[in-house]
Amino acid sequence: MHLNLAIIGLGYVGLPLAVEFGKKRPVVGFDINPKRIAELQAGHDFTLEVSSEELVEAEGLSYTASLNDLRQCNCFIVTVPTPIDAYKRPDLTPLIKASESIGQVLKKGDIVIYESTVYPGATEEDCVPVLERMSGLKFNQDFFAGYSPERINPGDKQHRVHNIMKVTSGSTPEIAEVVDQLYREIIVVGTHKAASIKVAEAAKVIENTQRDVNIALVNELALIFNKMGIDTQAVLEAAGTKWNFLPFRPGLVGGHCIGVDPYYLTHKAQAIGYHPEIILAGRRINDGMGEYVVSQLVKAMVKASIGVSAAKVLVMGLTFKENCPDLRNTRVVDIVTELQEYGAEPVVYDPWVDAAEAQQEYGITPISEPRAGSYDAIILAVAHEQFRTLGAAEIRRLGKGKHVLYDLKYLLNAEESDLRL
Repeated sequence: MHLNLAIIGLGYVGLPLAVEFGKKRPVVGFDINPKRIAELQAGHDFTLEVSSEELVEAEGLSYTASLNDLRQCNCFIVTVPTPIDAYKRPDLTPLIKASESIGQVLKKGDIVIYESTVYPGATEEDCVPVLERMSGLKFNQDFFAGYSPERINPGDKQHRVHNIMKVTSGSTPEIAEVVDQLYREIIVVGTHKAASIKVAEAAKVIENTQRDVNIALVNELALIFNKMGIDTQAVLEAAGTKWNFLPFRPGLVGGHCIGVDPYYLTHKAQAIGYHPEIILAGRRINDGMGEYVVSQLVKAMVKASIGVSAAKVLVMGLTFKENCPDLRNTRVVDIVTELQEYGAEPVVYDPWVDAAEAQQEYGITPISEPRAGSYDAIILAVAHEQFRTLGAAEIRRLGKGKHVLYDLKYLLNAEESDLRL
């Protein structure tokens, strides 16, 4: 079967995938944002996942914001976001809208492959009916579906699309083989063909749920050890000398995956009558870490006779992880909000962040450069390499004569900061 490929959604997941396929075959990259299309046509990726050189290497890749340009395609890979809403419920709106768009150009024999993280059953129960309704075609008779969960790790230059093993699946055994062979074109380390679409969906959602629960355990240990006056990092380093101890670290849990995916699984579990205990307990712990960090900072400031109300607090880092511009679901905003609740004035500095995007997404405008001697407290919230390079002395220089330095990411030695998680 000859596949004319289209990638729907050119964000952190879709663009790297489109580029890898574009090195091997013709592929149409589709995004509803004309500004994004213009940027890519000009050879620049604001996510920094793909270099300008790699965009040039993808000779088979073309870009469009027009549905009409997808009519010649017969295989569509959907890589749109799957966020949660304000009530921690799955928001399938981007996925449904993408399915509606594809349904308008869907033809007999076409295949639609989803990569977006969902709960088990979403592809066949939520997306396929939309494709049928929009196209007038019948599933597994006129058109087919597949699911191959994304495993992109933003900012990671070692683990890229082509060298991360890919889980694949299809709505029939024959289509499963077609989907698997398609991905084998670009995945040099191989693929794993799952028994069904639901198995592949479940595999993806538990990958990040497992990490979330493990981080929650370490966060809870940090809460306990802090009350006991024991350095958590020292404990983890000692325990880590055992060969099978898992090297998780405490901290804020945000991003497009770990802080979101468990809610997809718990939503589905509750829909079928099961109330998840461990998963939701882990979520509660992790979602409460921003509030805990600020409470610890405020106590330290009070002990140091530093007034909290109207205090200027430098928050170093806003992205959800180090060395990338990704702001999706960053929990640093919890720290900013909590500081404001205490009457403090948080000042955010992040050299990786686009200030306009931060303002649009969170109402936060990062400063371009911190001023020496200006802050009553400093929080190292993200482990950017720029902050690591600064070192303790330069970071301390940003504070007033009397200030509190909270090293949330273990960037400094224990004795160089006033607080650690």
